[in-house]
Amino acid sequence: MRNDKDNLIVNKTFEFSLEIIEFTENLRSLRKFQMASQLFRSGTSIGANTRETQNAESSADFIHKFKIAAKEGDETDYWLQLCDESKHYPDVPPSMKSNITSINRIISKIISASKKNR
Repeated sequence: MRNDKDNLIVNKTFEFSLEIIEFTENLRSLRKFQMASQLFRSGTSIGANTRETQNAESSADFIHKFKIAAKEGDETDYWLQLCDESKHYPDVPPSMKSNITSINRIISKIISASKKNR
């Protein structure tokens, strides 16, 4: 079920992973290691799971992988909100906040549409 066409959500999540890497490197330089690790894992997992959907074995597998990506997206949003609201952490760049919101919405719509088409 591999799809090598240019894919909006695959591209968006890859670019977001690059943003996460940069932001977590900043956190590490500030010695915020636990937050950096949590955010790195959940933030890059969105793209990894989205990429895996391109090799899904069935529509159920496709939906399942996107559900995992959705959970990781929600978790990433949580960690970013904590960073943004804590006075001891750097502010999250507005582009990251906008991107995680957009990614979470797109993934939600993909899951919903995929369930309808089953």
